[in-house]
Amino acid sequence: MTTVFDPSAAAGQATDAILRDTLHGTARGVVVDSPPGAGKSTLVVRAALELAEAGHPLMVVAQTNAQVDDLVLRLAEKNPELPVGRLHSSDSDPYDKALDGLENVRKSAKAADLAGLAVVISTAAKWAHVKVDEPWRHAIVDEAYQMRSDSLLAVAGLFERALFVGDPGQLDPFAIVGSEQWAGLAYDPSASAVTTLLAHNPDLPQHRLPVSWRLPASAAPLVSDAFYPYTPFRSGTGPGDRTLAFGVPSDGSGPDRVIDEAAASGWGLLELPARHTPRTDPEAVGAVATVVRRLLDRAGAATSERSPAPSPLSADRIAVGTAHRDQAAAVRSALAGLGVTDVVVDTANRLQGREYDVTVVLHPLSGRPDATAFHLETGRLCVLASRHRHACIVVCRAGVTDLLDDYPSTEPVQLGTVVKFPDGWEANHAVLAHLAEHRVTWRP
Repeated sequence: MTTVFDPSAAAGQATDAILRDTLHGTARGVVVDSPPGAGKSTLVVRAALELAEAGHPLMVVAQTNAQVDDLVLRLAEKNPELPVGRLHSSDSDPYDKALDGLENVRKSAKAADLAGLAVVISTAAKWAHVKVDEPWRHAIVDEAYQMRSDSLLAVAGLFERALFVGDPGQLDPFAIVGSEQWAGLAYDPSASAVTTLLAHNPDLPQHRLPVSWRLPASAAPLVSDAFYPYTPFRSGTGPGDRTLAFGVPSDGSGPDRVIDEAAASGWGLLELPARHTPRTDPEAVGAVATVVRRLLDRAGAATSERSPAPSPLSADRIAVGTAHRDQAAAVRSALAGLGVTDVVVDTANRLQGREYDVTVVLHPLSGRPDATAFHLETGRLCVLASRHRHACIVVCRAGVTDLLDDYPSTEPVQLGTVVKFPDGWEANHAVLAHLAEHRVTWRP
């Protein structure tokens, strides 16, 4: 007898086990791995509410002010009566003004002003300057894989037990200085908080969320196999649960043909002729802009499990992802020239955690003469390939697979370091092999 996978039941069982270890376990930490769109923020909010309702004062650590404000808004939406503190910096504009309308939220730059509240939320950078007489019994660390271990060390004295939630497949923590001198040491300050935590506490309970509610059935298998080989996940939807249709027929051009391919299969590769180009390759940038313009011109409509009625594919539901900021700026300029101003265009670093119906990606290795560690970082490609609910269209020059084969790694091997798997070559080959099945060649 074949067992039918029930995504809601699987996600519910995983969440129950996480909350059981968090509320009633004895370990000082609980680690949760979350694939893209698996409900990480929902888990953090639910855990915070249950800890608060159980009478456990809680501190929450996030990595950016935007993440902090989002968590405050989500908590207020779920429980408008819960007293929440927003600990912020002394900057002139330190938090989202939407928080001013929430009666249950108290805001201050001083932790003492928020003493006694059920939940206090701030960034790791702000928490590092807080001194307390008695530590919090519980903490939640959100986006823990994007937190450097030195940031964790700076706040570790503020709490007794913690729930660490994050996505292991995303970009590694950012450091503005080289970290080679610490490679292999027991306390590498540039390593992620979770990596260092588990290196010294291998017996901590580890859980994973098994279902992505963002990625469609067409995307989850590829993203899971290419970037999460040891922590596989599945889509919360099945084939046919989501559709993308266009009211205006194709004009037969390369951009329109790749749009139709992506609408039918979830993936599209618009391949330009092989050539070594500047980073802001004008033809590739123009191709990205043209694809976006045609997505809007063709009156797209998306249907999904959220609503049986088609939702217009508007500019705010489309995003463009690049590897570099100058590429993003070039795409914005090209889009403005085509009369498009409301589409989000940003780097993978800034698109982390965000979700759109359709994404258009300029491949990090397109037109390059070499394959550097930056462009091969698995997290960068993972972010770019996992922001969409319906379709992802990749614009890339031909020849990247040959580049990968011809350009072996020259990075020095550091003793004592954990080898990140999968490596950039393997992940890129897996993604490109899949995209090759949905290729549309085009000469602008």
